[in-house]
Amino acid sequence: MPWLLSSQLQQLSSCPSERQCERTAFSFYCAVRELQPVWLLEDMRRMEVFCWDDGRPRAFSASEALQYAVVHDHQDYARYLLNRYSVSALSAPRCNFCCCRSGGAPHLCVAVRYNRVSILAMMVEVLKDYDTESARRDYLDSCGRCAHVADAGKTPLQLAVELSRPDCLLLLLVHGAPPHGLDAALQRLDSSAAAERRDAQRCLDFLLLFLPEAPTLRRLQDETQRWQSLLGNEVFSWLCGLAPPPLLLQALRTLARSVPAQISHLPALLQPLSWT
Repeated sequence: MPWLLSSQLQQLSSCPSERQCERTAFSFYCAVRELQPVWLLEDMRRMEVFCWDDGRPRAFSASEALQYAVVHDHQDYARYLLNRYSVSALSAPRCNFCCCRSGGAPHLCVAVRYNRVSILAMMVEVLKDYDTESARRDYLDSCGRCAHVADAGKTPLQLAVELSRPDCLLLLLVHGAPPHGLDAALQRLDSSAAAERRDAQRCLDFLLLFLPEAPTLRRLQDETQRWQSLLGNEVFSWLCGLAPPPLLLQALRTLARSVPAQISHLPALLQPLSWT
């Protein structure tokens, strides 16, 4: 390329190739997986590690680094990234296949899928940095649009119900996620194996606490015996619109509306499952 200046040639020769980017990206992935110190990971991310994006190398973003931290439960690194970059660390990274931004709340979904309760708690706490409560709720209730992204089309709360992650579900509900998914929670409870049923039951109970209005599911009466055995007579009657809710459930629903954060601090005697 004789028409290029020598400085341009030097820049091209020093520019990492796609293969070099793959190597450095994998080394960064391994370093996060091995729970290396935060200072080392940030030095790597800012100066040594590149990913190949749309035909050119670029540095890893804080959002991409946070995804690695969530997958490998590197809590110190996740805490640093969230403290340093706030909600910008939660922005959806670009898809490697179609180069679009998937949207949604991918970091929350990854945390739910891997059951990273501690990191999920850090992330939902950072959402308070949004300017408005509606923006925070919109983020919590958003879902990815890119078909190449895992769990596309699902909100974090829907995924928590589907996977029976009660601790993750409670965190999302306490911080304002809309309590959708009652039908899915009932189906999950019905189809769960005995070893998974307790977690599925807790997910259903948490949704019942945060529902803004009492549901009326008269279709449950089509299989009365099965649903009574799963839900208990009092909750079954309430969901069918035949009776008021159990007194304890009614009291906890009031608590969830007024001071939702206190639900996770209840003594064992008042925890969900006690009214069934």
